[in-house]
Amino acid sequence: MKPLFLSLCLGLTASVLSAQILMSGEWVPMSHEDAADRGPGPELYDYPGYPINNAARLRAESWDASRLTMQEQQCRVHIAPYIYRGPMALRIWEEKDPDTQQVVAIRHYISTYEQNRTIWMDGRPHPPAYAPHTWMGFSTGKWEGRMLTVTTTHLKMGWLRRNGLAESDEATMVEHFVRHGDLITQSTIITDPVYLTEPVMRTQSFGLNLNQNINWLWPCEYVTEVANQDPRRVPHYLPGKNPFLKELLDRTHLPEAGVKGGPETAYPEFRDHMVASSHEAKLMHPAGPKRGTGKVEVYAIQNNVFLIAGAGSNITAQVGPQGVVLVDGGTGAVTAEVMAAVRSLPIPTTKPVRILINTSGDADHAGGNEEISTSAGVRRGDIALVNTPGSSAMNQVKIFAHENVLNRMSAAADGKAGGKPAVNVDNWPTDTFFDNEKEVYFNGEAVKVHHIVNAHTDGDVIVHFRKADVVATGDIYMTDSYPVIDLAKGGSLQGIIDGLNMVLEIAVPAHHEEGGTMIVPGHGRIADEADLAEYRDMLTIFRDRIQDMIKRGMSLEQIKAARPTMDYDPEYGSTSGPWTIDMFVEAMYGSIKNPPAK
Repeated sequence: MKPLFLSLCLGLTASVLSAQILMSGEWVPMSHEDAADRGPGPELYDYPGYPINNAARLRAESWDASRLTMQEQQCRVHIAPYIYRGPMALRIWEEKDPDTQQVVAIRHYISTYEQNRTIWMDGRPHPPAYAPHTWMGFSTGKWEGRMLTVTTTHLKMGWLRRNGLAESDEATMVEHFVRHGDLITQSTIITDPVYLTEPVMRTQSFGLNLNQNINWLWPCEYVTEVANQDPRRVPHYLPGKNPFLKELLDRTHLPEAGVKGGPETAYPEFRDHMVASSHEAKLMHPAGPKRGTGKVEVYAIQNNVFLIAGAGSNITAQVGPQGVVLVDGGTGAVTAEVMAAVRSLPIPTTKPVRILINTSGDADHAGGNEEISTSAGVRRGDIALVNTPGSSAMNQVKIFAHENVLNRMSAAADGKAGGKPAVNVDNWPTDTFFDNEKEVYFNGEAVKVHHIVNAHTDGDVIVHFRKADVVATGDIYMTDSYPVIDLAKGGSLQGIIDGLNMVLEIAVPAHHEEGGTMIVPGHGRIADEADLAEYRDMLTIFRDRIQDMIKRGMSLEQIKAARPTMDYDPEYGSTSGPWTIDMFVEAMYGSIKNPPAK
């Protein structure tokens, strides 16, 4: 019985393995499929068959291809859901564990923009929500018979179609790869909760290439494409002002309702009705993003700098032989968990937190000051003053902030002279500065603190860990909501835009506008220059729209009714909670009409 049983087991194993199929080889696209769309590209205002909502349509109609001349845009690549449709060559190979010979990953090299993509086959989970996004995203695969099914998350914002039709960084993709002899068919299903009302499905085919006559390199280096161009200008068209949208209609005489896209246009019944599609976008966070304290987790950014998430706001930690530097301390509700996370960092240190930098005086960023300041073992009020220089401060955590933060914390809560301070004295900064910069050298690294004038408030700073190449921005940048403009504390839209432009000047991207300088926002996921540039572009577009409306004599109520933020509301806007779309528009309007004195 044993030989028979063994042979049955081997037969079953062989059957399972034979269900899989080798995808390895070098492949070229069979571009006869949608050739015009994949080659020259679609015309402007050509969206039929795409189930887009009104927000996607407004964003596409505002698109100006001149934006690609900007430094941050020149070398950006196409995201994984799109790049397989362009001119390219594709190399596929398997990476195997040397001991077990099990397939760990299937690798793709895409000649367009020299993109490397990894499809993990070893069952590993997808990264947490606060992990960075990339052009190729994070992909895991599994065999379903002879079909390879791949799920991809953590994609950057990109293009659904090369005429301004955007795909948000909340999109996900499922692919099915099937090989038939010398052909591979890739079926993709793209789901985007921001800009699509239902998934988009499309296919591409690739033929096996045996000629070895392919150029596998596509290097890019940004240059000055337009002389004397203002690097902070963001080319775009104001709503209804794009002069090129009628070209397609004039040339083809198609009915306008037939080209504007929407889910109805994907079905044959649409021809019988031909009514313009209108679908309001669903907000991802109608009540605002959830920012309460939760599970405190650590994520390695790069070198000796880490993100500590779950404390009410993002905390950035730099670790080394002298101790720990923290940027922001969270709300204070989970400081014990934060300090436990600090002690568990992969780069251990026996030294405590020595420096805490507040990017603003907000309670979710500075609420943990008091408890963190005691982590060295001494409460500030209990320090005995002695004559030996440095002895009093030896075991104290230095809390750095701009002087405007201290001024607002120490001011009387009721606004009257001699009244009770707004914030407990043990939460106040211990070291302030009033110039534009503060420099600290710690753990063998230059740490530069830059004051951003009249941004979220009048006391905002960004922190640049120069050796690790990480920037913590505080609340001038948030990947999960519009920025809060606190007019009462000296905030302004232009100040936030100026701060974002400063970060862009500091940041240097790695290969094809990905990675390099990493950016920690006040809330949300880790980002890089390309992500922050999209946010800067968005706010600049809003500023230009509202300025134009004010010049045309529109009132605040008329501006709010015109919905100048509609194309980005699905991802960043909320209709209830502490910071609504209306509040954001009111704050932008107020800071443009009455900019704060500097």
